[in-house]
Amino acid sequence: MSEDKTYAVPNQPTPSRPVIIDAELCIACNKCVEVCQMDVFIPNPEKGKPPIIMYADECWYGGSCVDFCPVNGAIKLNQPLMQRVRYKRKATGEHFRI
Repeated sequence: MSEDKTYAVPNQPTPSRPVIIDAELCIACNKCVEVCQMDVFIPNPEKGKPPIIMYADECWYGGSCVDFCPVNGAIKLNQPLMQRVRYKRKATGEHFRI
């Protein structure tokens, strides 16, 4: 009998990259895989490696992956430019975007 193998190929990432995982900080706990409402991630088949971002275009920027990550800074949510908060400092006239 032959064993059937399943291959997962991620979608091509968009230029915005909605989720950024720091591989050095990630402990591969896969909490982000469990809590993501849109199933953007899949567990990495290699033990100790960060999850694979399969469907980056499906991200709704809910932030549950960032909120539930046990390591601060391991996952960063990269909001689209138009959704970032913009403000102006009255005293100097400087513009800022978060």
